[in-house]
Amino acid sequence: MRKILISWRGWNLYSYPTMLYVGLVCGIFVAGWVAGHSGLDPDRFVLASMILTVPSLIGARLFFVASHWDLYRNDRARIWRRSEGGMSMYGALLLNVPLSIPLLRVMDLPFAKFWDAATFAMLIGMIFTRFGCLLNGCCSGRPSASWLALNLPDHRGIRRRRVPTQLLEAAWAAVLLTAAFVLRGRQPFDGAIFCSALLAYGIGRYFLQKLRDDKTVSETGIIQLTSVMLALAGLIGMGVAWTW
Repeated sequence: MRKILISWRGWNLYSYPTMLYVGLVCGIFVAGWVAGHSGLDPDRFVLASMILTVPSLIGARLFFVASHWDLYRNDRARIWRRSEGGMSMYGALLLNVPLSIPLLRVMDLPFAKFWDAATFAMLIGMIFTRFGCLLNGCCSGRPSASWLALNLPDHRGIRRRRVPTQLLEAAWAAVLLTAAFVLRGRQPFDGAIFCSALLAYGIGRYFLQKLRDDKTVSETGIIQLTSVMLALAGLIGMGVAWTW
């Protein structure tokens, strides 16, 4: 557990926001490259992605707070505390996808192609962010005696042999990222990469959520319901796009 990555003369560089920032930068850079090779204007793609970064962070944080409201109800100053972990890609998606519709129209970027490329940014960001969670101690796995368990701390710093949920989620995102690169240029229709990622990630997250330790009944219900909804949205999106 290393919540503070670097400390120098009273100045602290916190692990979670640092990994989040690195993930955003690397993700947008790679996605811009993918966009350029997909026929999109890479400059406009990067600009649109940067504009959407602000609502992404807000939505991701608010979704996390809503699913952990018991922790924040009596201490609302913690909601925007930068030193804490706590973001959810679900919140970013739920806010960004509808907001992107008018933005992409103004910037003359096709919706489906944009989100195919943006999928690479999301998955890369997820990988880096989960390592930030590992360093921060948040999103820890439940205690386990299985061969898969590692000696890891939770957000309180209590070390036990736990299911390494942060690493499992990073690995799942890496698998989906690899599949996205394989599918790139071979997808049967625009939007296939995005819809497939929604479907696969939603299914994976549904089951991985059960392995977490610091979960509550309400949080598990919210995450799993959202996972099902996004998986269905991906499946419906593929069906609609295929028939067109």
